[in-house]
Amino acid sequence: MPHTSEWKCRLHLFEDDGTTKARMVLDTGTTELTGHGTAHCSPGDADVPEIGDELAAGRALDDLARQLLRAAERDIEGAGAALPDTGENAAWSL
Repeated sequence: MPHTSEWKCRLHLFEDDGTTKARMVLDTGTTELTGHGTAHCSPGDADVPEIGDELAAGRALDDLARQLLRAAERDIEGAGAALPDTGENAAWSL
């Protein structure tokens, strides 16, 4: 059965005093998850805002990905399926 959906992501970046903060909001239409990430410029490093943005955004995406995987695992368990005991992330069997 074909399924198509569109999820929207918004990335908000803030810089203050050598620290870049990122907030990534994922809106699935029924659920909203928010990932957070930060990056700090070392005192001896050149201040390159693009690098701070990339690091903070990447860390926010990583946080969001972990939340999304945990939500999927809860949903799999709620559907009565067993999670793999291999320590791997949840996956639907083919």
